Amino acid sequence: MSQTWRLRARTAEAALEIIRARLLVACVPFARWRDQLGATADPHPGDDNRISEDDLAEARRLARHVDRAATRLPGESKCLARAMAMGRMLRRRAISHTVVIAARPDAARGGDDDLHAWIEASGLILLGNLPGPWARLLTLHSGSKRR
Repeated sequence: MSQTWRLRARTAEAALEIIRARLLVACVPFARWRDQLGATADPHPGDDNRISEDDLAEARRLARHVDRAATRLPGESKCLARAMAMGRMLRRRAISHTVVIAARPDAARGGDDDLHAWIEASGLILLGNLPGPWARLLTLHSGSKRR
C-alpha cells in the first residue's frame, strides 16, 4: 500500500471513530460508555503518563488525522467526539494517554465552550489544546505503560 493510501486509511479510521463517538454521545447515556474512555486517574499524572518518543510522534500524527477527518465530516465534531475517537485509536495501538474532561471556572463561564475535552500524554496536550482556564472534572487514563 502506498504512503498516500496509508494516510487516507488513517483519516478514514478517524472519521469512522468520530461518527461512532457522535452516535454514542447523542444516543447512549454517559454512564454506559464512560468506561470506554479509561480508568479514573490522578488529575495530574506526572511521570505515570510518560510515553516513548516514537509513541509520542505516532500520537501527534493520529491527532492530525482526527482533526483532518473532523473538518471533512458534515456537521460539527465537538471536542468530546474527537477525544473519544483519538482515544480509541491510541488504545488500538497500545499508546498510553489520558482523556481530560473539564469546565471553565464559574467566573469565566458564559460562552459556547464552557465544557471541553482533550487528550494528553507525557505532559503535553496532543488534541484539543484550547486556552483556559479549565477546572478538571474527570481525568481518565488508558493504555499501556510501555516506554
